[in-house]
Amino acid sequence: MHKRTFHLRDIILLALIAIIFGVIYYAAAFVYNGLTVLLTPVGYGPIANDLTMGIWCMAGPLAGFLLRIPGSSFLGEFLGAAVEMFLGDQWGASNLISGAVQGIGTELGFTLTLYKVYNWLTVILTSVTTTIVTFAWDWFRNGYSHFAPSMLIIMLVARFLSMLVFSGILVKLIVNLLTRAHVIRS
Repeated sequence: MHKRTFHLRDIILLALIAIIFGVIYYAAAFVYNGLTVLLTPVGYGPIANDLTMGIWCMAGPLAGFLLRIPGSSFLGEFLGAAVEMFLGDQWGASNLISGAVQGIGTELGFTLTLYKVYNWLTVILTSVTTTIVTFAWDWFRNGYSHFAPSMLIIMLVARFLSMLVFSGILVKLIVNLLTRAHVIRS
């Protein structure tokens, strides 16, 4: 099996993904804050994190699908979080930890296919692994263990659907469009 390594073109693409998604992540904080304000009076403010989590995890799957190199998914996510931090996002340096956790979750989905399958199965796998890893992280970081079981189920389902829609389906559609436009090779 030929192991592909990062070349200059790959590094430039990773940097572009990081910059574009760092800006998107920065903007997503406003959506998150707005949802938190809207949902808090009815007791569902914490779900804003889960509803927007898929947006914050898009760089990893996109880098993984475009580059198809082990580690590219992690790097795409981590570097996107770094750009978000440098833009002055409200979470500061903790973005780096979140980016690493999200990158690990996404990378696991590609690892399960041994970096050989890049289709809708991979979309599902990356959505599931990223949901599980990030939810486990929030269990400790954000005190999810203190929520009622019914709230946890709602939060987990909301997070999975957000991952599936944004980090899964939307990313796969972007990759399909780029392939059809001959911007990238299939």
